[in-house]
Amino acid sequence: MSLIDIFILSVALGIDCLVVSFSQGLIFTKNRVRNSLMLGLTMGFCQGFMPFLSFIGTEFVSKFIEPYAKIIVFLIFLSLGLKFIIEAFSEKKEEICCISFKCLIGMGIATSIDALASGVGLNLANAPLFVSISLIGIISFVMSLCGFWFGNFFKKLPSKVLEISGGTILILLALKVLIEGNL
Repeated sequence: MSLIDIFILSVALGIDCLVVSFSQGLIFTKNRVRNSLMLGLTMGFCQGFMPFLSFIGTEFVSKFIEPYAKIIVFLIFLSLGLKFIIEAFSEKKEEICCISFKCLIGMGIATSIDALASGVGLNLANAPLFVSISLIGIISFVMSLCGFWFGNFFKKLPSKVLEISGGTILILLALKVLIEGNL
C-alpha cells in the first residue's frame, strides 16, 4: 500500500470526524478553542488507535486468511464505502451536544468503527503500521478541527456530499485492490 493510498484512506476515514465535529461546531458558542481541541484530539486518537488494534489482531489470524487477502481488503473497503453512501441518505437523529469526557469517548469510538475495520485491510495490504496509524490520527485530528470551525462559522455545509465523497473514495480503493491486486 503506497503512502498516497494511506493518505486517501485517512481522508476518507476522517470525513466522519469532520461531520461529527461540524455538528458540534454548529452548537458550541463558549470555550470554542478548548472544545475544538478536545474534540479533535479525541477523534484523532480513536481513529489512530482502532486500526492499531485490528492491525495487531490480524497478525494472529493472518496465516489463515492470507490466501484471501485481496478479496477481504476489497470487501472491507467496498462495504465501508457503501455504508458511507447509504448513511448519507438515511434519516439522522438530532443528537444533543455534549463535550464531557464520556461523550467525547463515545463520539470517538462511534466515528472510529470504520477505522477499526480498515486496520485489517492495512495489515493484509502490508501497509506500514506506524505510518498508517499516525497519518490516520493526524488527518482525523485536522479534519475534526476543520469541521468544528466550519460548523461554527458557516453553519450550513452539506454533510451528505461529504459522506458520499468518503464512500466513493473507499469504493475506488476497493476497486483498485481488486483490479491491481495490491494497494
